[in-house]
Amino acid sequence: MKKLNFNFAALCGSALLLGTMVSLSSCSDAEEVLNPLNLSTGPSAPVSVYVSDFSISTEDFADSHTRAVENPADYSEVVALTLAFYSGTTEVYSATQMKDTADSFGEFSLTLPLGSYTMVVIARDSLAGDTFTLTSPAEAGFTSEKVRETFSATQAVSITSTAAQDLSITLNRVVTNLLIESSDARIEGVSKIRTTYGAGSKSFSPSTGLAVGNNGFAMTNSPKAAVGASARVSSFAFLATDEQTMDITIEVLDASDQVLFTKVVNDVPFKRNRKTLLRGPLFTAGATSTFTIETAWLDDLMVTF
Repeated sequence: MKKLNFNFAALCGSALLLGTMVSLSSCSDAEEVLNPLNLSTGPSAPVSVYVSDFSISTEDFADSHTRAVENPADYSEVVALTLAFYSGTTEVYSATQMKDTADSFGEFSLTLPLGSYTMVVIARDSLAGDTFTLTSPAEAGFTSEKVRETFSATQAVSITSTAAQDLSITLNRVVTNLLIESSDARIEGVSKIRTTYGAGSKSFSPSTGLAVGNNGFAMTNSPKAAVGASARVSSFAFLATDEQTMDITIEVLDASDQVLFTKVVNDVPFKRNRKTLLRGPLFTAGATSTFTIETAWLDDLMVTF
């Protein structure tokens, strides 16, 4: 499984803070901090948490190479980082950094009172119009149309003194990736491809990496292929179990969202941190949806219909 190995350093004393102290903000595109507890009572520790680097093994996600340790600022699929601490079910601290607006992407500064916490870290891709919420260590997700590539983990943290601490956490990719590729050529009048998952969800539990809910969802992509060329679209989903089988409905739409062609592929297998490739005729009426399944998980899972 592909993992992001985030190394966190917690350093006490304002002279040792590596990041800029985060400020209150209601703007979702900037660094946002929520801190509902009164941190002025009792002893507390000024803490700087920074994402120094992570190692990326792309082998398990069917990429063609393996990268060495890399700074998160250089990894294009991670453009948003969320760090949160919970005391029980109460959110003590939450901050989200966007790569294009953060002065020091991956560095967080905060103050925590002594106590026991659950630390939640989520790294994700984000495009215009996306909205993402973190409700608790047991629930987070995309409230906009599409799921993006997402890495997540939680960890118990105990602050027992004002002494410096070193924290480390490994983030796992918690999504599955579906690729749909046409074996025939795109025809005139095709504008969009709508994909409907028969199960899975757009929300997940950071504690388990599994879906919250299992009712499926739909999203629409605009293929970039020119008329006469093969079309390909990609989407992500959270699964209710590590491996899950579901039906996938593919609808080819015109510019007015009228359905031109519909394909249903039954019993498509998925696995977290794996790609499943569906390949078949999308722009041909009445094509038979027979398919074979390749089950070598270290490679792309390919289903031909």
